[in-house]
Amino acid sequence: MTEETPGFDNNEPEVPADDAARSDDTARGTGSADQAGPGAPAAESEGASAAGEAKPGSGDGQEVQQVALTAQLDQTRTALRERTEDLQRLQAEFANYRRRVERDRVTVKEVAVANLLTELLPVLDDIGRARDHGELVGGFKVVAESLETVVAKMGLQQFGKEGEPFDPTVHEALMHSYSPEVSETTCVQILQPGYRIGERTIRPARVGVAEPQPGGPARSEDASADAGKDVKEAGEAKGSDDGENGGPEEG
Repeated sequence: MTEETPGFDNNEPEVPADDAARSDDTARGTGSADQAGPGAPAAESEGASAAGEAKPGSGDGQEVQQVALTAQLDQTRTALRERTEDLQRLQAEFANYRRRVERDRVTVKEVAVANLLTELLPVLDDIGRARDHGELVGGFKVVAESLETVVAKMGLQQFGKEGEPFDPTVHEALMHSYSPEVSETTCVQILQPGYRIGERTIRPARVGVAEPQPGGPARSEDASADAGKDVKEAGEAKGSDDGENGGPEEG
């Protein structure tokens, strides 16, 4: 029978907790280093070489990116130029449209005013005849003058005077005669005055014209020449008669 020695037992000595944790970490690190073995430095060198080889590749990537950005910039500039040309074209078309509309507006206004004044021309003719006959008096005179002022403000102009040369573009000949007092076709009588708005004639002046008398000046010259010739022939005949008679008789 074995006897146990007093004061001793089989229990292991107690170790502090901090020292135990430190010992475990040391053992773990040693084990990992042992597991890596001699191949760990080689892996680190391969990683360094791979990093060194990656640097030139990154430069090529930047060049490709720069080329792509340059192409994109060129496309943007081309699109901007096209949009600018389109805008300029639209501005030119709009300016032409405005000028065309303004011109059409003025033309429509002139046509409307001309149509209105054309309808008033018979009234103006009656006012003119009444004035010529001395019947434009009293309130009728005031109304007539007011009407003439209004149509003048609207641009109506009267033309046609006696003695002016005949112009078929603004005159309408209703009577024709010959006169020795004119040297060209002349308006000698105004039957109805003409009217215009600006450069547009809405009614030509209706006139009586006179032309130079055919052969008038030439006939007078021929008559003078014939008279001189007759006088000369008469003088020559008288001289020949005196020569034949031999003068006074001798005693």
